[in-house]
Amino acid sequence: MRLPFFSKPKAVLRPARTTNASALAEIHAEGGFAGSWSQSEFESLLADRAVITDIASDSRKTDVLFGFVMSRMAADEAEILTIAVRRKNRGNRIGQRLMDAHIARLAASGVKTLYLEVEEDNHAALKLYEKTGFITAGLRKGYYRKPDGGVANALIMKLGLENL
Repeated sequence: MRLPFFSKPKAVLRPARTTNASALAEIHAEGGFAGSWSQSEFESLLADRAVITDIASDSRKTDVLFGFVMSRMAADEAEILTIAVRRKNRGNRIGQRLMDAHIARLAASGVKTLYLEVEEDNHAALKLYEKTGFITAGLRKGYYRKPDGGVANALIMKLGLENL
């Protein structure tokens, strides 16, 4: 028998609201990005009608967020701007569930091709994207600034959504 207070919280996926901006900025800051985005940047993005954001929250406390994914749509294409999961919630398939739900939502909105950029040495992210079906479509040399002042290449990846 599993006691409820010892079980892992279950994630509920839903669209984000502008009131989630502070939590998204906090989660993004944990993501290991060279430049994390501010609450005001997230507020602007969440208010943009072309930006689609999905969050994973605790089923018992919906104000507790585990992670999110954010994309910008343009015609029948979209680009994932960022995806992040809190450190303590990693390894629970939250990233995969967010990607699957987000992709389904984008496809239902008429998106035919989804793009993203990822640091070529980000093995955890690459594993997620490849498992989701993304393929490498190009390379941007020296695209990312690293916290130590160096630069890293970005892989451009794409996923066709027409057959979903």
